[in-house]
Amino acid sequence: MSLDPRIDRLRRAAVGRRCLVACALALPPLVACSVVFDRVCGARAATGLAAAATVALGVALRRIARGIDARWLARAIDARAPAMEDSTELLFREPGALARIESLQRDRLLQRLDRLDLDLRAPWPWRALGASIALAALLLAIAALASASRRDGAPAPATAAASARADATRVEAVELVIAPPSYTRLPERHESSLDAKAPQDSSLRWRLRFAPQPTRVALALHDGRRVELRREGDDWRGEVTLAASMLYRIVVDGAPAPADDRLHRIDAIADEAPEIRVLSPDKTLVLAEPQQKTWPLAFEASDDYGIARAVLVVTHAQGSGENIAFKEQAVELVGMPAEAALAPPSAAQTAPSSPAMREGGGAGPRVVLRYAHTLDLAALGFSKGDDVVAKVTVTDNRAPEPNATRSPSLILRWPADPSKDGAGLDGIVQKTMPAYFRSQRQIIIDTQALLAERAQLDGAKFLARSDTIGVDQKLLRLRYGQFLGEEAEGHAEHAPEGAVGGADTQAGALAAAHEAREQARLGAAARFGEAGDVVADYGHVHDIAEASTLLDPDTRATLKAALGEMWQAELHLRQGAPAQALPYEQRALDYIKQVQQATRIYLARVGLELPVPDEARRLGGERKDLADREGSLAPAPAGDAALVALWQALDGRGEADWDAAQRALAAHGDGPDVLGALAALDRAHREADCLDCRRDLQAALWPLLPGVPAAATTRPAPDAASRAYLDALDAREPVR
Repeated sequence: MSLDPRIDRLRRAAVGRRCLVACALALPPLVACSVVFDRVCGARAATGLAAAATVALGVALRRIARGIDARWLARAIDARAPAMEDSTELLFREPGALARIESLQRDRLLQRLDRLDLDLRAPWPWRALGASIALAALLLAIAALASASRRDGAPAPATAAASARADATRVEAVELVIAPPSYTRLPERHESSLDAKAPQDSSLRWRLRFAPQPTRVALALHDGRRVELRREGDDWRGEVTLAASMLYRIVVDGAPAPADDRLHRIDAIADEAPEIRVLSPDKTLVLAEPQQKTWPLAFEASDDYGIARAVLVVTHAQGSGENIAFKEQAVELVGMPAEAALAPPSAAQTAPSSPAMREGGGAGPRVVLRYAHTLDLAALGFSKGDDVVAKVTVTDNRAPEPNATRSPSLILRWPADPSKDGAGLDGIVQKTMPAYFRSQRQIIIDTQALLAERAQLDGAKFLARSDTIGVDQKLLRLRYGQFLGEEAEGHAEHAPEGAVGGADTQAGALAAAHEAREQARLGAAARFGEAGDVVADYGHVHDIAEASTLLDPDTRATLKAALGEMWQAELHLRQGAPAQALPYEQRALDYIKQVQQATRIYLARVGLELPVPDEARRLGGERKDLADREGSLAPAPAGDAALVALWQALDGRGEADWDAAQRALAAHGDGPDVLGALAALDRAHREADCLDCRRDLQAALWPLLPGVPAAATTRPAPDAASRAYLDALDAREPVR
């Protein structure tokens, strides 16, 4: 889409500045390199280099221009203009595709854009330009020295960078020994890198060798601790236990700083809790079969390092009402290894029994054990009205505190007896069947039968049968819609006139007849003035607490999709087009099957234990420990302000307080990759001229920044007309 002229001017200015900066940074070294090639390799090589550099520079400038797109402009304007309310993206979208509230916001932003003094041009990187010119001068000096040495036959001197590297302390040998905890049953491994991953609570041992030899070496950790290394011959050795992921830097005394003085990272891989999968039964609530003697149970447990034990807890609930007795027993289960199958530690499916070391320091294939146990119902005393609740608890072999996981409760219930309310009243009470309705599968069968008999039916009969199936589909849709809080319909929505070709009058008559029968049936029992009938007809199930939590979000979404398909099927059936309704009916059946197969959760029947009230304080009028609810808003954490200030400083707004930002990051604890943000902060602080370092730090800080707090705006002051109206209201005499 075409950009607004004001935004287009900002874009052209930003593109021009970036292209100028790129040319200013690249041209001095390119010219110097061409001179070097001309002095060393000849004019032809210098011409080829200049041509290749020109093409590369043109491609780079084109990519720079493409990089400043609508997304970049929106982010840049939002970052520099808080008045745009992070909604600049609306200016780059088609007005016709916006919602009403989005269109209103877009109009507000266009009005504010005229009042903003925006400049999206990047600042001139004077340090980088100076470095580019210095590099060009250095290359020209090397070219002049090379020409002089060629004439004099003397070798060229070493560069300043090479001499600087020669003065730094070099790490000539690195050995990091990782000894995992004993419960992992993993062997020691040796790493030749200062960065690694290891299981939590592993023992880390360093062996380092330096040249030149320092007088003292330590590892400075990111949390302020220091691990002093001891000298053994030419090697320096140290040891630490990896309780959590850490960053560290090598610090030497009595020698130049190491050439690689960046922060190194060691990630601690936490031991995962076991995972349990119930194999049998396939439902959490099972009704006992007649003459059932046993109840087979089967479980599958997996862990990344190993399973220590599995305990099956069986609770037998007897009685009813308030007279419920519980008996509980625990059974130690013996597991059998399952078949081997490779799986990552986070996968739900599990795998083999022998752990192995995987690249990166984690456990290899998971340990999988299967447990089977059969409950003897006669030995338990399972009888009429009882429940048997079984659940298994699995612990791994982590030391000193193992991880434990408990399975869902499995319930075996004695089926309830049929109701005997009408016993002895056979001559008075009329036994009626419940209000059953046709299933979706039966509707599909009826539709297919109607399509098969279409050749033998005339138009009126075919339309009547199709409309009847549509009524059945409507009743089924309304019955399922009750679970989503939908309201019952007093009449069906018919297609407009002319929707059914050739049978408009017949369709309308049949629909009216069906509606009359439905209204007569639904309104037969209603009596004027009855509160229950009024609530039943006009009430909302949205007000019922149980209706809002009856289904989980996924099941509600699936059921809503089924209702949508039922609606389309009903539409075509009522219009006399069963062939078009059949695909919708089949899709509705598929959705209903998914709802029926959704996981159900049943609560075990346990006793109720209420806390004992404190009689000393009950109804005593004591107001101790009662606080005022006013002013209960918690202040924003102070550490987040330091991170926001650092983000703004990286964006060119203000000065960076590196120490405050480092303290704020350290206080974040288990935030999203805090160690990565600390490493990026250290690198950006130490390398002030590194633009990539600053961008990496911004990317690492973004997940840690606080959200924009909600701000309540004050009511605008009334103008003269509004004030006159309010004064007139105040002056009006009250009605007596």
